[in-house]
Amino acid sequence: MADLDREELQRLARLGAEARLKELRSEEAAIRRAFPHVFGARGPRRAAAEPAAAAPAGRRRKRSRMSAAARKAVSERMKKYWAAQRRNA
Repeated sequence: MADLDREELQRLARLGAEARLKELRSEEAAIRRAFPHVFGARGPRRAAAEPAAAAPAGRRRKRSRMSAAARKAVSERMKKYWAAQRRNA
């Protein structure tokens, strides 16, 4: 190992990384073939007798933002809550 220069060591590391990447890609392909339903492929996902669950809508709902006044109200409420918890403990 000591007789390898830096460039040769980097070339060998690159070759090893490329070989490992090729292995990982083939392993990924095998997993996708074994479990197509997990990766969004169309096909039977549930038994025929099982009722279909409501599918989520195409878009996600936007997360509502809390106003400064609402945050302050929550803060005061929680301070009061934890003060009561400390008193009762």
